[in-house]
Amino acid sequence: MFLKVGRYLLVVVGLALSVIPMNAQRKGDVSLWLTTADRGSLFAQQVEALHFGAPKKSIPTIEVDDRQTFQSIDGFGFALTGGSAQLLMRMEESQRTELLKELFSPEGKGIGVSYLRISIGSSDMNDHVFTYDDLPPGEKDMNLSKFNFGPDRTDVIPILKEVLAINPHIKILGSPWTAPSWMKTNENPKGGSLKPEYYDAYAQYFVKYIQAMRAEGINIDAITIQNEPLNDKNTPSMVMQAREEGAFIKQSLGPAFRRAGITTKIILYDHNCDVPEYPLEILNDPAARQYVDGSGFHLYAGEISAMSKVHDAYPDKNLYFTEQMVIDRKDDPELEIASPVQRLIVGATRNWSRNVLLWNLAADPENKPHTDNGGCPICEGAITLDGNKVSRNIAYYTVAHASKFVRPGSVRIQSSALDELPNVAFKTPDGKKVLIVANSSKSSQTFQIRYRNKSITSTLSEGAVETYVW
Repeated sequence: MFLKVGRYLLVVVGLALSVIPMNAQRKGDVSLWLTTADRGSLFAQQVEALHFGAPKKSIPTIEVDDRQTFQSIDGFGFALTGGSAQLLMRMEESQRTELLKELFSPEGKGIGVSYLRISIGSSDMNDHVFTYDDLPPGEKDMNLSKFNFGPDRTDVIPILKEVLAINPHIKILGSPWTAPSWMKTNENPKGGSLKPEYYDAYAQYFVKYIQAMRAEGINIDAITIQNEPLNDKNTPSMVMQAREEGAFIKQSLGPAFRRAGITTKIILYDHNCDVPEYPLEILNDPAARQYVDGSGFHLYAGEISAMSKVHDAYPDKNLYFTEQMVIDRKDDPELEIASPVQRLIVGATRNWSRNVLLWNLAADPENKPHTDNGGCPICEGAITLDGNKVSRNIAYYTVAHASKFVRPGSVRIQSSALDELPNVAFKTPDGKKVLIVANSSKSSQTFQIRYRNKSITSTLSEGAVETYVW
């Protein structure tokens, strides 16, 4: 992970999820789920529903118009790192099952995580580095006869199977942090580049991975070519310039997928919003573009509007928000949830992203496990796991405000943009409207939500986030 990032908030140890059933909502009622900066409400359904009535004058208005539609939504979720899976496997089975239901089911108190990112081999949030074809120095394996899942067979794969038992339709994105060292210029897990003479072998590495996961009952919906291809500071990591990624796609990976009948999506870039020229350079090449589904972005640098720049150039290609760390700031007792909701849930989807993925699902109280000499010592999980003890952190609540309600297949719809009340609206597959509003101002805000000439009035305290469903 790239560590140049703003930081957030304190560890949350409580959970305040209402179990009021969503189907108790009467026609015309608007149900509300609220998180406040003072932690008085943590993703809690409010007892009193609102009801649409005559519009008011002279107060800020968010107008929702489901006749104007934008991109479809694939889901919201986290990175299931090897370290996250390892911690989950250390829990007692009954406790783990209960937690996974809370995370991946939208029913009851579940938050309905619908998208996961996993690493192909280890990431920097594993306790050690490995790929799926590690060899002694000097050896090669052009036929990938020694390909194997290694440690992932004992943690990541079992956890994925438990998740799929809860949500069989969850989308999974696979991203490598490095190619096997024997394919690289420096023959080392950290840094270096992929040698062109190994492009075909590395393409087959992806093919083997997707096929082997399928044999385990795990469908990989999409892959990125390289996590943070301009970052050589992590352990593991690998640099891949745009010209190299484009050449690899058009010469090796795209044709290999086509020959093998693989429909897994190929997503470009997978790095910060400060270099939109990277995916655009590849998309400008028709020979590479034919194999590409879209581009992925992080937000440790640059502006989220860079995603729209890529969309405007190639509106037929999809956009994905594949990583951002959102952590608690230890010296601040408040839960500054409005900021990540504004920047990521609202910001990414208003700039055409089909998903929002935060980094990462779980870590222990010391933000471990992670690799040495390039791992991330400050990467707090969405949940902190200390044996069977679970603490829910800011990333958990950030995602929950979208994931529980904006189910896969939802579509973004028009809503008024207000500076002090950043928001985004969706229409779900079953016809519900979902509006997520953050109060990014320094004072309480009273406003109305207008839909088809009717309105409700709501007040959000400073720094609060509310999801409205009708």
